[in-house]
Amino acid sequence: MSTPRRVLVLNGPNLGRLGRRQPEIYGTTTHAELAHRCVTWGADLGLEVEVRQTNHEGDLLDWLNAAADDVVPVVLNAGAWTHYSYALYDACSQLVAPLVEVHLSEPLQRPEEFRHTSVVTPHAVEVIAGHGVEGYRLALEVVARS
Repeated sequence: MSTPRRVLVLNGPNLGRLGRRQPEIYGTTTHAELAHRCVTWGADLGLEVEVRQTNHEGDLLDWLNAAADDVVPVVLNAGAWTHYSYALYDACSQLVAPLVEVHLSEPLQRPEEFRHTSVVTPHAVEVIAGHGVEGYRLALEVVARS
């Protein structure tokens, strides 16, 4: 039996408040429930999934740098940093293993103009948006196929 492929699922600011923060946009699934689902979905796909969330940009950058060094695939929902962080852009540019960008909502359908851009997209093998927590399952399927 082969060792499962390691994958990081990284979530940025405010995603730790899932289930409580704007459930009409982000749904009622909590971050803990999302993390459990990701681990389960990953196991079904032969992946060893580790889920992390931070409200501190430097932590996210450190995790991405380590993923680059260790050639670990990443599923990334960078939250608000998606739309303006040049440091995030630089960190994503160095990833060697696949990067899949995920958004719970569909940024292009949101009224705020700043949400219509992403610093992650140029480096992602695929962008999955607007599928709620199911988007994470879809993202893990992309990693499993790559």
